[in-house]
Amino acid sequence: MNFNKCSRCGCFFMSDSSVCPNCQTKDMYEMGQLKDFLEENTSKINIDSLSASTGISVKNLNRFLSQEQFSEFSGQIQKDDGNIGIQL
Repeated sequence: MNFNKCSRCGCFFMSDSSVCPNCQTKDMYEMGQLKDFLEENTSKINIDSLSASTGISVKNLNRFLSQEQFSEFSGQIQKDDGNIGIQL
């Protein structure tokens, strides 16, 4: 077990996970919401529009989209030069 800082809220906790136990439920909900949105909407979308459409912060979208389970959707995300965007 490691002493980690939560990627979502910033609190410190003991676990091998990247998010604290308090944030795991929120992460799971938002990841499900994101996956459903991307499966239903197959057109290209930029990260800001995706955030506005799903209600998920850009920070969390970047974190989720860098995970392997979302790799199949990488072609749907438009990279904007002026935006932080996702790095796949």
